[in-house]
Amino acid sequence: MGKLNIVSRGLIKENPVLVLALGACPAMAVSTQASNAVGMGAAATAVLLGSNFVISLLRNVIPDKVRIPCYIVFIAGFVTLVQMVVEAYAYPLYEALGIFLPLIVVNCIILGRAEMYANKNGVLDSALDAIGMGAGFTMALLAIATIREIFGDGAWFGMAIPWLRENPIMIFTMPPGGFIIFGCMIALANKLTKGGSAKKRAEGCIGCSSAASCGKTEEKGVAL
Repeated sequence: MGKLNIVSRGLIKENPVLVLALGACPAMAVSTQASNAVGMGAAATAVLLGSNFVISLLRNVIPDKVRIPCYIVFIAGFVTLVQMVVEAYAYPLYEALGIFLPLIVVNCIILGRAEMYANKNGVLDSALDAIGMGAGFTMALLAIATIREIFGDGAWFGMAIPWLRENPIMIFTMPPGGFIIFGCMIALANKLTKGGSAKKRAEGCIGCSSAASCGKTEEKGVAL
């Protein structure tokens, strides 16, 4: 796979939020403001890049039986480092993200890429995969947050927008509005990928990048 393809697939084709439906919890929680979305995306990308790099570097050293606990230790270490940096240099963002910043430890995107990609590929490819997936995660959060902040708060990155500021649609700042936007964005991504995610689910194990190492058998296209 070309280096550019490794990076670009995380943007649309395999977007972790809109196509793979991972990281939905922080996507809903911090997407009320565009600045929070960018901050969460940058923090998650930094953790993803660091964990992918280290796990790929040590993939032949880590015993297979304890690989998941080892991954979690690495991820937790990078999350702690990022959390301290954000608290020291961007305290308003640290307060805004709250509990969702340390919860990056259990973000499915981070652990998923460690197990599915970094554990099976070289350091450079794993780093590029982290950059692509992190950028896709950030873009998805920013797109959702932009719509919610503009229509729900009448502002964008804190800058007031005339008329909308005086006539906000409050539901967009609430959980129901977030889920509505989230659903519409997933539909748009599905349209752009021409139903790629739905086709993968229908095919079962066929075409899955981890089918060779999954250990499952398949009968008539359905994993058993």
